[in-house]
Amino acid sequence: MLRFAGFELDQQRAELRGADGTPIKLRPKTFEMLRLFATSGGRVLSKQELMEAVWPNVHVGEDSLFQCIRELRTALGDERRQMIRLASGGGYLLTAEVQAEAEVEPVQAEAVVEREASAEAEAIPRHTLAPRSVFRLRSPAMIGAVIAFCVVIIGLAVAAPVLKPDFLFKRPPPRIAVMPVVDASNDPRGAAMAAEVTGRLTDGFARIRNISVVAPRATSGVESASAAAASPDYEIRGELQRGDQGWTLRARIIRTGSGEVQSVATASVGADEVDAQLQQSRLVAGVGHVLARRLNELLEPSASPASSRTSSAGGDKVAVEQALASINQTTRERFGAAQSMLQKALDDDPRNVDLAVALASLQMRGIQMVWFSPEEAVTVEAKANATLEQALRAKPNSIPVLEAHCRFLSATNHFVESLVTCAKALSFDPWDGSALYLVGLGQMFLGRFDDALATFRQADRYDTPPASRWTWLLGAGVTNLLMERNEDAVSWLQRSIAITPATGRSHMILGAAYQRTGRFAEARAAIEEGLRLRPGTTKLSVSPPRKNLSPIYVAAGDRLVQSMVDAGLPEQ
Repeated sequence: MLRFAGFELDQQRAELRGADGTPIKLRPKTFEMLRLFATSGGRVLSKQELMEAVWPNVHVGEDSLFQCIRELRTALGDERRQMIRLASGGGYLLTAEVQAEAEVEPVQAEAVVEREASAEAEAIPRHTLAPRSVFRLRSPAMIGAVIAFCVVIIGLAVAAPVLKPDFLFKRPPPRIAVMPVVDASNDPRGAAMAAEVTGRLTDGFARIRNISVVAPRATSGVESASAAAASPDYEIRGELQRGDQGWTLRARIIRTGSGEVQSVATASVGADEVDAQLQQSRLVAGVGHVLARRLNELLEPSASPASSRTSSAGGDKVAVEQALASINQTTRERFGAAQSMLQKALDDDPRNVDLAVALASLQMRGIQMVWFSPEEAVTVEAKANATLEQALRAKPNSIPVLEAHCRFLSATNHFVESLVTCAKALSFDPWDGSALYLVGLGQMFLGRFDDALATFRQADRYDTPPASRWTWLLGAGVTNLLMERNEDAVSWLQRSIAITPATGRSHMILGAAYQRTGRFAEARAAIEEGLRLRPGTTKLSVSPPRKNLSPIYVAAGDRLVQSMVDAGLPEQ
């Protein structure tokens, strides 16, 4: 048993417990990493050492390592990164003092218990052991307490079916089996590629908090009663193909009881991509992101009234999808059109939670892009807050609701809270690039530039959803500039603008990067294009509100704005 900072690490049971003894859920890989830290004697563990120990004989990218580090910091409440600290040179160490305590062996424990029980029995007067004395109800108060207890139990039994089916007995999480991906590629590398993709897909779904990933069922023989009881509720099946253009992965969720296909997803990577791990990561993320969200829909059904959902479900879905595209590929015109479309749909179905959440999320983007006047922003923010609080009560585990709430917290400068909410969204969809972008944004504003850059890079490795790609590319560009890595920033920013060129602010940031790298004519042209898209922008209005910003970010951000001014941004 290892104890540190109020936590208990039970190596025998592979369990982490908090100060109150409550188990804290960790994935096996994350637990193994924590065990390594706790048994390292306070020394720095390099990234390579951690990856070789936690993933022996398996080639994984640093994104897997960073994911485990994030999960550990969340589990330990280490938002300030003081317990698991990044050391110079890129390694990590556990700074808390660890105390090891040997547990009593079971045989010894039984002997101790027997000796203590025997001693206690000898010390008790014989007449006190009479059964009649033990079981007699000695007072009217005791009789009344027993009757009240029975009434409560009966009342709960009667009320449970009315309140919720799992009111008394918590339902086990749905069981998911990730079947081996079939190699249909006719390529010598296909079998190994399919095996790696299967492993990554299994690992991703094992990180989803409200499901249980189980081993695939045996296909031969007659199932026993115990095997049938442990059979999965859903299966994920896929095929890997190789064409002239590259690799394609097709996968689907199947409800095992009926054989009904619940969702189908397809992802492709180009043949020109030479990094096999990146190919695998993007294939898995491409299908995993779609299937995880569909699974979330199945487990978190709409809270809207059945009658209204039946009448307009198709139109609502289209409205939400189009709004999502407008959130991710923002222009002022698209924003206005999407807002009008969602507002009209919500007027027709005012109790529709999905529409209300989509509208709130879109409007939060408008606040971030400064497309509302200060007076409008206050009203919109208050209404969005009320909408999201209601939605969270109705659908606390819904990915769209959690994403919208995370965006709201980020747009209102509640960065620590946004990290917590986004982490919850990622616990239902580990490949959610939109949530990763918001996590990186929060880390950046809190002055944690290394963490932010790692998060943006992880989002880029997943590249899902593609419509959000410009956001984490922009985030990586800004973070590089804040870290004075100006040449690196240029390529990230150029890639972002190539996808979504109409935000204006991106051009101004690129202008600062050009200015710092001595490309003065290009810097001035970029600032002019930014001012054309966002007329009236000045030094005073280009920066975000300073509420809750880290002093580290403020200092680096001021230098970045000054570079924009040097490139031609008006001061007033």
